[in-house]
Amino acid sequence: MAKKLRIGIYARVSTDQQEVDTQLRDLREFVANRKWPKAKEFVDVGISGKKEKRPAWNDLWDAIQKNKVDIVVVHALDRLGRSLSHLVKIIDTLVAKEIAFVSYRENLDLTTSTGRLIANIIATLADYELSMIRERTKAGLRRAKAEGKQIGNKRNYFDKRKAAKLRDEGWGQVRIAKELSVGVGTLRNFLATEYVPNQQES
Repeated sequence: MAKKLRIGIYARVSTDQQEVDTQLRDLREFVANRKWPKAKEFVDVGISGKKEKRPAWNDLWDAIQKNKVDIVVVHALDRLGRSLSHLVKIIDTLVAKEIAFVSYRENLDLTTSTGRLIANIIATLADYELSMIRERTKAGLRRAKAEGKQIGNKRNYFDKRKAAKLRDEGWGQVRIAKELSVGVGTLRNFLATEYVPNQQES
């Protein structure tokens, strides 16, 4: 006896004023036309796609991770991923777990050769997006450096002479480091490699 397919439908609208019924109607009809079993529905209402916490999606993702779903159907790709790279990660996970994926509006069906080709194109675009972000970041750093701007966290000035003086007066390492606003490790390295006690004649 063939295994009964487990279908997961995901629908989402960003505001409470939007209707999710249109998405669900289309997806239910799609599943019925495929003669698949009745799907379990995961619906997020009033939740932006940019948010990390999407309760219904998190439930579906948990089912995906536990291999409790065989096919995931969404109304459109923008209902699913927070970004292009996030979408690719989701699709990669589905492919790795041999879970079929269908996006209704884009007519994307990873059970077909055309669908898999489109998925590869999406992955390529995501790589391009990441490379462009990295290049813009590098260009910004080069520009800031050329303009003499501070890059990264500004280091506190370490007054070695005052550190030596305080040590000679019997101050402890932690107290000195706190007084001079430097790390204890920085002070300890100075004391071990450069500091020479001031031995005054009595």
